[in-house]
Amino acid sequence: MAIVYDTFQQEAPSRLPLLFATAADRTVAWRDGAAVSAAQFLGHVRQVAAQLPATAATVNLCEDRYAFLVAFCAIALRGQTNLLPSSRAPQAVDEVMAAHPGCHVLGDLPLDLAPPRYQRMSPLEATVESSDFALPLIDADQVVAIGYTSGSTGAPSANRKTWRSFHASTEGNLRMLRAELGQRFEVVATVPPQHMYGIEMSVLLPLLGDIGIHAGRPFFPADVAAALAEVPAPRVLVTTPVHLRALVDSGIALPPLAAMVSATAPLSGELALAAEQRFDAPLLEVFGSTETCVFASRRASVQEEWSLFDGVQLHPQPDGTLVDAPQLDDAVALADLVSLHDGGRRFRLRGRRADLLEIAGKRASLADLTRRLLAIPGVRDGVMLQLDDADTIGVRRIAAVVVAPGLDEHTILDALRRAIDPLFLPRPLRLVDALPRNETGKLPRAALLALLQTADEGHSPN
Repeated sequence: MAIVYDTFQQEAPSRLPLLFATAADRTVAWRDGAAVSAAQFLGHVRQVAAQLPATAATVNLCEDRYAFLVAFCAIALRGQTNLLPSSRAPQAVDEVMAAHPGCHVLGDLPLDLAPPRYQRMSPLEATVESSDFALPLIDADQVVAIGYTSGSTGAPSANRKTWRSFHASTEGNLRMLRAELGQRFEVVATVPPQHMYGIEMSVLLPLLGDIGIHAGRPFFPADVAAALAEVPAPRVLVTTPVHLRALVDSGIALPPLAAMVSATAPLSGELALAAEQRFDAPLLEVFGSTETCVFASRRASVQEEWSLFDGVQLHPQPDGTLVDAPQLDDAVALADLVSLHDGGRRFRLRGRRADLLEIAGKRASLADLTRRLLAIPGVRDGVMLQLDDADTIGVRRIAAVVVAPGLDEHTILDALRRAIDPLFLPRPLRLVDALPRNETGKLPRAALLALLQTADEGHSPN
């Protein structure tokens, strides 16, 4: 195995591998039921890199996970930055392009409303493997990606990621997963690859670990089962609480799992335990953000406290927490409130400053209220939120949006009265068919308020 500088790059003082591979036949991905070797993968990367125009940055809009992985590496190999909008909506793409004049857009599908300077990737067909298996190196300080947070309010913010920082964050993820699973495993992910959780678990893991990734992005339970059946054991399912609940409720049988990984939204201990019992595998919940990447984990069915990755330190502040981690050049402030335990190596979440409520001298958190709402038998999904406008006595009301087929508002409120202080009962409580979750299962506040308004317009008092 030879390691050489890539011909597309200029000399740089510090470089890190684009791909971990000790042999040309190492499986990087599973595509159309077949394994894709490291040699084939690098052939595809070089093919796409040679077709990219000269520009500083490219918006990566590839839908297929393997195509995204190839495009991600091709863009980095050309010394460019992957621009990752918070969604694929035309407005979100336009905003990112406006922030990076002259950038191009790369995708794998024909688009009816294609953005300016859109280039459709050539088909990734089988390539002739070279007898010279050379692993390219990337400038460690190159900004290989800029991820945009979806944001519950306001404009998405840009988060720059260097190749050095991705190497450091992936080291923590690999150490955590290998402690549970061993050196080699295969991953099937339900989360999109362009969001940071998806990049960490379905792009960086197959690049920097001896791990194979399934090219698909299964959504329905039957699709998840089919995707898992296309990769060998040991299998890891990377998913979200929304997908987990759907899998548990579906009653579908899955191929044997070695582990499940969850993130993007709070995971209740009840759902974690149900998933572990249903699929006979440990469920690992990871904690992080677009700004920090993952820096802690826990097994939610049996642990309330989170364990920090090596080299990570938390510094509680009055309005949040400062995070120091190997992948960060400077400490990053998060809005999460924590209490430290075990000499600072573990922590408990105490909510977010914005989630803490005080009404008539009594306190609660929206996260805990939502947890109690979801624990009601028959409630499939739901959320509690505080409205923007105050009532006549100056109190901002609590509202709830709930998916609970077969239940009515009175039944849910009666169950809540037994679980929470009456001061925090939601008024209004609206039943809907589905919550407006985005691709990673999060609930943008603006979409929730719009749904509440629509429900109010169609709601008639009993």
